[in-house]
Order: sequence, then C-alpha cells, then structure tokens
Amino acid sequence: MDNMAIPYSAAALPLSIHAVETEERLSRRLYFVCKRGMDVILAALLLALLLPLMLLVALFIKLDSPGRVFFVQKRIGVKRRIKVGRITWELYTFSFYKFRSMVNDADPTPHQVYFENFRLGCINGDQSTPFKLTRDSRLTRVGAILRRTSLDELPQLINVLKGEMSLVGPRPALPYEVALYDEKHFERFRAIPGITGWWQATARSRVGFEEMIQMDINYARRAGFWVDLEILLLTIPAVLSCRGAE
Repeated sequence: MDNMAIPYSAAALPLSIHAVETEERLSRRLYFVCKRGMDVILAALLLALLLPLMLLVALFIKLDSPGRVFFVQKRIGVKRRIKVGRITWELYTFSFYKFRSMVNDADPTPHQVYFENFRLGCINGDQSTPFKLTRDSRLTRVGAILRRTSLDELPQLINVLKGEMSLVGPRPALPYEVALYDEKHFERFRAIPGITGWWQATARSRVGFEEMIQMDINYARRAGFWVDLEILLLTIPAVLSCRGAE
C-alpha cells in the first residue's frame, strides 16, 4: 500500500521539475547526501532525547480517550531519482505518523470539505481563511494541547529516519489536496517533504493557498544547507510561541 500507484506520476509533471542544469549537478548531489546524513543524525538524536516525553504523551492520549496512540494517514511524497543523467522526482504515497489528537476513527470529511472551500476561496480572491481547520469538534482535550504545542508532530521523526521525509521541506500533501492543484503547483514536489518549512516557520497557517504553495516552490528552488539551517532556527521560536498552531 505504501507504494501504491496514484494519478500524479513524475511523468505527468512539468519538464522543469525533471531538469537540472549540468553545472549544478555535482553541488546538488553533495547537498542531498549531506542533507540525508543530517536528517538521520538529528532525527535519531531527537528521538533518543525526546523518548521520555513521547512516552508521557502516549500515556496521556490513552488516559484521555479510547483508541490508538498514533494516527497514520496516507500522504504524497517524492523520491529523487537520477535517470539518464537527469534528476527526476517520482511521486508516491507513504504512511505519515502523528500522535492522535482527535477522537478515534474521526471522519476525515470535515477537513476535506474545509480544504476545498479554502482552495476555492483563494481562487475567488479570498486569502483570509487560515489553512488549518480551527474549532474542530473532533479534537480531544489532550489533542487540543498537542496541536497548540506541535507535540503531535513528533512521530514524524520516524518518517525522517525511514527516508520518507526530511527535517526541512514542504509539508506532505494529502491526495485530495493534490487533486485540486493546478499544473504550476506541482513544482513544490521538487523537494522531499519535511516536518518544517518556510511557511510553517514564518507564516504558520495564516497564509492563503497560493502564497503557501509559492513559499514551498521558492524553497524547492533555493534549497541548500544554509537555507535549511535558517528554517530550523526560525522554527524554534515559532513552535515555542504556538503561533498559528490550532
């Protein structure tokens, strides 16, 4: 299931997503090797350091409401491939981990409808609606705290270790979100999805759809060691302030 085919293959993406200039190839390869090494080291270190906290969070979830500790959801990721001298980004689905913050087996329809309205509002010029669904009745008491503090995101360190995500990159999208993309939006898939990125660290959920996508595209175009470091440093105060984390 993790590698099931979806109708958004790399072959369907604009050519600009495949092509990489020859003079950039060596430096880009070096960057991706170093990025992967940093991801593995930091994710393993953070998991070891945060294990007591994660066990405590799991206990509170179990005491607060019946159901599983982890929430597992299919998200769309990308794999970087080199074929015939070209770098390509192949789309696939993977299992995305979070601490459960909603009632067990919550109906996903409200979020899907909300996202469709959010996307439609942006098309019609209304950029005032936040990306995240707020005042969600499906949230548990502990879940609301986990959302505000971003502690529900900690299990994604496992996704990082597995190579499905990076510490820094565009957030992995849901299939029904990608179904509403225009062709130009697919350029955000020129980077491996991450736990944090430009819009999470700066704007959080208080930006419109087009601005959010453009921030991800800008990251994919500019990605490098110093850009990743800047985003990681900006994420710390953003998380501590709980800004935009409903």
